Parts: sequence; structure tokens; C-alpha cells
Amino acid sequence: MTEIRPLITILDDQREIRDMLSVALNDAGFETMCFARATEFEREIRRLSPTACIVDLGLPDKDGLALVNHLAMETDASIIIISGRSQVQEKIVGLELGADDYITKPFEAAEVVARIRAIIRRNAPKASADAQSTVQFSGWTVHFDKMSLTTPEGDELNLSFAESQLLRIFLDAPNRLISRDQMIDTLGAGTEGNFERAMDVRVSRLRTKLKDDPQNPKIIKTIYGAGYIFIGNPK
Repeated sequence: MTEIRPLITILDDQREIRDMLSVALNDAGFETMCFARATEFEREIRRLSPTACIVDLGLPDKDGLALVNHLAMETDASIIIISGRSQVQEKIVGLELGADDYITKPFEAAEVVARIRAIIRRNAPKASADAQSTVQFSGWTVHFDKMSLTTPEGDELNLSFAESQLLRIFLDAPNRLISRDQMIDTLGAGTEGNFERAMDVRVSRLRTKLKDDPQNPKIIKTIYGAGYIFIGNPK
């Protein structure tokens, strides 16, 4: 029986980078498909259903961050940004828009392979209660399969991929301290740069959506200098 290998798409306008990553990933047991333009990539992405997408932000025909956000909202693929932009704010925005990791050029192909393997392991479905698609807490209901929230009043709100990931972490460990480092490790924010600010931004946006006052929290409590505790009483 022919082994089905996970498909990784590579979107970068530099041929040498596409070739380098393709060779390394093929040697590591993955299938690859390369694209130089976003238009061609978007035309094929629904048909391909890749396990992970490597996306360069510096694309000639489309804004890379807008593409990352679209992928996060419309596909189940893990997303790895590769970019020559090394500013912390760029990384924060990329992660907030739904990327699983952000790798700054220049990089070693072996590092990209290792990070993709780690992301795939982390995102693999788990046959446990923690992996249930619908969870209730404090009058709210989260639907992880649809990436949406139902408010206590019955209104439905969309969740970004990043918000959905963060909420899953909190619901998996209620009433326990979760440090920023634990969030970074779980969400795959990478090892380069200072991503603590990115985690604080994610928590702030999730709080806003949950209408949770940080000065008088009912769902997410800040432990200054340590991290956060989810006190939302999940069911």
C-alpha cells in the first residue's frame, strides 16, 4: 500500500527558497507543492487541502498578512510564516492573524522541518474530552468546529484562529495558572524574539470579545508577573 504523505505547500517568490524547502521536506517524508504567486496558490488551495502552508509575507501580487488571515479563517491547514521582516510588531500581527509560527529569514531548512513536525504533532486531533468541539462556560458556548462563540443572550460571534487556540488552552486547564511561556510553547509562537507581548495582545482581544473587564474579571484573571488563570467555570 502506498504511504500517504502529509502535503506541505510552499508560497515564496524566490525559487532558491522554494527549492531548498521542497528538498528538505521531501527528504523528511512530506509531499510538497510550490507556488511563486498568491493568485495561483489561492486557485489551488481548496483542491489541495494541505496539512500545512508555508507563506512568505513579501509576495509580489498580494498582501501576505491578508492571505494568512484568509487561510486561518477558511482552511484547517497549519500556517508557518517565513519573512525577512524581523520587527516584533510584524511577528505579533502575523501570529494574531492566525499563523502557527513565524520564522525570520535567513533560516536553516532543518529548522523549518522541525517546526512543521512540532506543529503537526500539536494540532493532531486528540480522542479525549478536552478535544470536544462545543464547551459551555459562564453562560457562553464556544464551538471550536465553527470557530464561533454564542453569547449568554444567544448572539453568535466569530472567533479568529488565534482566539480559538487561546480559548482551548484556557478551557483545557481551568483554575490553573498558565504562564506566557506555556502559551508560547503550546501555540507555537517560535523561539526567536520576545513573544510575551503577542500573548498579552491575544488575551486582551479575547477578553474584549467575552466582555470580561480585566479590572473585575469573571472569566480570565491576570496574575501579574506570572500569567493568567481561567476562572470561567467550563462545563
